[in-house]
Amino acid sequence: MKVLHLTSGNLFGGIETYLLALARLRHLCPSMEPHFGVCFPGRLRDELTAAGVPVYDLGAVRVSRPWTMFRARGRLKRFLREGGFDAVVTHGTWPHAIFAPAVKRLGVRLLNAVHGELTGRHWIDRWAARTPPDAVIANSRFTALSVAPIFPGVPVETVYLPVSPPAFDCGSARGSIRAELGVAPETVVILQASRLEKWKGQSVHVDALVRLKAVPGWQAWFAGGPQKPGEEEYLWELKAAAARGGIEHRVKFLGQRADVSRIMAAADVYCQPNTGPEPFGIAFIEALYAGLPIVTSSFGGALEIVTDTCGILCPPQNAEAVASALGGLIADPLRRRRLGDAGLIRAAELCDPPRQLASLARVVLKVRA
Repeated sequence: MKVLHLTSGNLFGGIETYLLALARLRHLCPSMEPHFGVCFPGRLRDELTAAGVPVYDLGAVRVSRPWTMFRARGRLKRFLREGGFDAVVTHGTWPHAIFAPAVKRLGVRLLNAVHGELTGRHWIDRWAARTPPDAVIANSRFTALSVAPIFPGVPVETVYLPVSPPAFDCGSARGSIRAELGVAPETVVILQASRLEKWKGQSVHVDALVRLKAVPGWQAWFAGGPQKPGEEEYLWELKAAAARGGIEHRVKFLGQRADVSRIMAAADVYCQPNTGPEPFGIAFIEALYAGLPIVTSSFGGALEIVTDTCGILCPPQNAEAVASALGGLIADPLRRRRLGDAGLIRAAELCDPPRQLASLARVVLKVRA
């Protein structure tokens, strides 16, 4: 099957990580040939091209400039007529709203991949709802439950995302990576690697760390840099909060990184205390593969990933609970190791790439039939 995946490409986060996995792991599912249509230049387009998959330039689209949308739809129609695609997958409501009408007019089977909770409150969701797909692929049971109000009557399949373990042995690489980053062997490193968006909970995380100021032997890293308006200001707020709390010397803001797997290999705990529900959480799976116990909020997709065998779930927006969980892990290396070892098994159970790619192929094949 030739499957064309459509996305904007102007940001980089979980959706983009997933698309790169489809490209790089395509050899594990030879029945499904992935192609990609991208609107904006940037890291995603560059890395897809480097992975050797077909990438189609749809052109920059600004909804405020309708002619850019019509031009991009025209390009897509040309690619669809020439490409002989069996199905198109729109990733998120924005590309669905923009491109679904063009796909439908040509009679190509259409799927929408839901990567976040659909509340129906955003105008993009309501716009996307005008063109129901033939099926929806949800990245978690949590997001699947939000589909019906937007796409009533459309069949929904939940397929956890394929996530590969690191291409290197984290245990053997740990020492050299920590030395490269200037971290003492005995220091407990707490990591958060996520988009720099407020609902990811960095402010709660910093608040919790301030409460641990008197606890020796830890350091915290935040990976992820500003990508949208307002995120520079949020970063400044986080740094100011760390300074006010007297922990600025123990907190590092690493900016946007392309080597998150290496950073995880050097860390000891993964903490992401979301204030909004995580739709799925690829970073959680990556952390489990790295052998890191997870501290996160007890709602959304995290409930489908993190159990008491591999992490600690805290009430949302409760910095005191997060501090208590982190403090216990800092003080107990044996518990960190026990939770980390269980995490390796948990990650493979949920996101083994050959199995999850085969599940995705079955959903596409069902729609195609």
